[in-house]
Amino acid sequence: MQLKPPFRKIIHVDMDAYYASVAQLDNPELKGKPIAVGGGGDRGVVSAASYEARRFGVKSAMSNVLAKKKCPHIVFVKTDFARYKEFTSKIRAIFYEYTDLVEPLSLDEAYLDVTENKKGNPSANDIAREIRQRIFEETGLRASAGISINKFIAKVASDINKPNGQKTVHPEEVIRFLEELPVHKFYGVGKVTAGKMYNLGIFTGNDLKRKSLEELVAFFGKTGTHYFNIVRGIHNSPVKPDRIRKSIAAERTFKENISSEIFMIERLNNIADELEKRMINNQTKGKTITIKIKYSDFTQQTRSKTTPFFMQSKKEFFPLVKELVYQEKLKNSVRLLGISFGNLDTEKTAPFWVQLKFNF
Repeated sequence: MQLKPPFRKIIHVDMDAYYASVAQLDNPELKGKPIAVGGGGDRGVVSAASYEARRFGVKSAMSNVLAKKKCPHIVFVKTDFARYKEFTSKIRAIFYEYTDLVEPLSLDEAYLDVTENKKGNPSANDIAREIRQRIFEETGLRASAGISINKFIAKVASDINKPNGQKTVHPEEVIRFLEELPVHKFYGVGKVTAGKMYNLGIFTGNDLKRKSLEELVAFFGKTGTHYFNIVRGIHNSPVKPDRIRKSIAAERTFKENISSEIFMIERLNNIADELEKRMINNQTKGKTITIKIKYSDFTQQTRSKTTPFFMQSKKEFFPLVKELVYQEKLKNSVRLLGISFGNLDTEKTAPFWVQLKFNF
């Protein structure tokens, strides 16, 4: 099967070890050293790791204790979101010099549609290289990029030549690229899903392609349709500027485990203060309140309640938080608590974007 034009030109820009690289940029003595961002307490987890730390097997979401075991000389540094946002503003300003079709995914990555661009440059590959060079010249930070006909392939491609590299998958290369790709490298396929695929004899995109739509839906539910399409290069989601935020949250990991609901309420009270500030700062209200509980054995549970009206102030939502705490008994001692708002009032004002397609 060959894909037919017209094709979009999509770039996925992904900063290299962003938080760790900012720390090394601000503290030259850290350059070349294995560092982990997130603080060094035994109760914490690694938010990000430098490439030097990754060589020892240190990765994000790993406990600090395990990170120290893997790399005894690792250096822990605190997060500095104000600084990250400062750099992100500069980086996004560069993006907007090339196109208005920019969809941020987080502080350190974004999609750009450069099918038609402000520079009039027909080569998406050249644009990506120029953007990466400008990011380095203006911030001192490195970025990698993936370039292809849709967001899915561009994101997968951006990881191939990291760090400080880029990969272009041209239209005529898309099918072969996807067929040869190991399934664990498909964006959105985590360890659990990859394990299920391995048990079904699916190790590459070509193996995945041999499964019928009916089989994939039977194995993976609605997501099976997604897998059926993406392995054939079908992914028509446009780059969406002004991406609408779906939720706002605040959470904390504790130095000592919590073993009673009374102590949970005390900690959640402080977390609610932070959440209220974030809701006000974002000029946002929500209808669905959720508490997140991570137990000492690292199992996780969420409990939610939706109201018919929008809430923003702690006075309004904290009684519901208490109600959710006592909804059922604790399964174990607790190491992390969080509160989030979903079903936000921003979702009802989501803009409708029409995106044109042009030849690649």
